Amino acid sequence: MPTVSAVSRLSLKNILLPTDFSPASQAALPFAQSLARTYGSTILVAHAIAPELRRQVVTDHIPEEEAAVRQNAQENLGAFANDPGFAGLPCKKLLNRGDVAYVIPDMIAEHEVDLVVLGTHGRRGVRKIILGSEAEKIYRSATCPVLIIGPRVPPAADWSPRQILCPVDPADDPEPTLHYALSLAEEHQSRFVLMEAIPLVPWQHREAIRERAHHELENLIPEQSKDWCKPECVVRWEHPAEAILHEAQTRGVDLIVMSVHRSRISSWSHLPWPIASEVVSRASCPVLTIRI
Repeated sequence: MPTVSAVSRLSLKNILLPTDFSPASQAALPFAQSLARTYGSTILVAHAIAPELRRQVVTDHIPEEEAAVRQNAQENLGAFANDPGFAGLPCKKLLNRGDVAYVIPDMIAEHEVDLVVLGTHGRRGVRKIILGSEAEKIYRSATCPVLIIGPRVPPAADWSPRQILCPVDPADDPEPTLHYALSLAEEHQSRFVLMEAIPLVPWQHREAIRERAHHELENLIPEQSKDWCKPECVVRWEHPAEAILHEAQTRGVDLIVMSVHRSRISSWSHLPWPIASEVVSRASCPVLTIRI
């Protein structure tokens, strides 16, 4: 794994906050607001009206119905954006119709969004297969990083990531994820833990593999960052999702930063237990995903 290039400060001019007006969306509010205050960001509160269902019988479009649906969405969006935490923060409201897998990337491109913050119900297993995951559609299609507030994350009035866990996969390019994680760590003067999960290693080979992996992890950190950051490098033997969750729980980390792969549109209700979905649904801290 190559050393990451010099780390620059993040610029979060525009933060997109998608909402479906549920308690999960409400839980994401203070995290977006805290980041906006730190980085001087504008928050774009957004809602995607669900696409029209295909009807068995073709009927004429009824403008009154469309107007009523849009009016209701606008009222809910206005109420959501009236949260007291927005006081003093630039805020805009965005409303569109369509599947979030298409609407959110369009909003990101049109409004030059630097970060998406969203809450999720954290569906798993059979419920996820049947109902799908709107959050996963977003973080696997977004062209910018996505901060996800899962169902087990406690409320945070003034959130700041003081301890960051960054798991890396040697099969992927670590630079985008590690660069973002280190930038956040420097901004917040966070403790930084760099981790690799290597499952299914016989015990008699673990010491040699740990030593090699530990050395490779240390070499990822750019020299510039070593002036302020003394990262702790960790190697765990569980499968990745369990390793990430156990390490985060043991250390009580405030943020997990990890990479995700883009899914094909046809597979968004795909396998019920991919690594990112498992971590998001069970983590007791926010998870920041970087699509690679």
